[in-house]
Amino acid sequence: MAGSWRKRWLPSLPLSVAVFCFWLLLNDEISAGHVVMALLLALLIPPFAARLDREFARIGRLRSVPRMLGVLAMDIVTANVTVALQVLGPERKIRPGFIWVPLDIGNIHGIAALTSIITLTPGTVSSVLSDDRSHLLVHVLNLDDADAVVRQIKTRYEAPLMEIFP
Repeated sequence: MAGSWRKRWLPSLPLSVAVFCFWLLLNDEISAGHVVMALLLALLIPPFAARLDREFARIGRLRSVPRMLGVLAMDIVTANVTVALQVLGPERKIRPGFIWVPLDIGNIHGIAALTSIITLTPGTVSSVLSDDRSHLLVHVLNLDDADAVVRQIKTRYEAPLMEIFP
């Protein structure tokens, strides 16, 4: 009975201790009010955090990481130059648009990495992930060929990420 009470109100002692300590660190001084608030937060936050749907990262082969990072670095530099030329050039030549990218990657951590990579690359922003995690809505600053953009995202980023996050 005592074990179930502790698990219900204190599902993660390390998290409770961390919340307590960080609350006190965030304040300039330690007072009775700050200690009471820290205790209250340390008791209230972990039960809510325990209810969150967690999916732990599965890491696969890391051999594609250096190559993908090199490709990403080159794409960022190239996209910076391209976007700068587009922004400084005639506005009528820019054709923004949204595209749905079908996803083969199912690992949520791989999807998070993919959305970050897309957003890091100038000229593209990941906007919405479908509820079933099968499509990603991407805004493209200059959308000439939607199929080419989808192909580029899938081959340059998604395929290596599928090796890293199976």
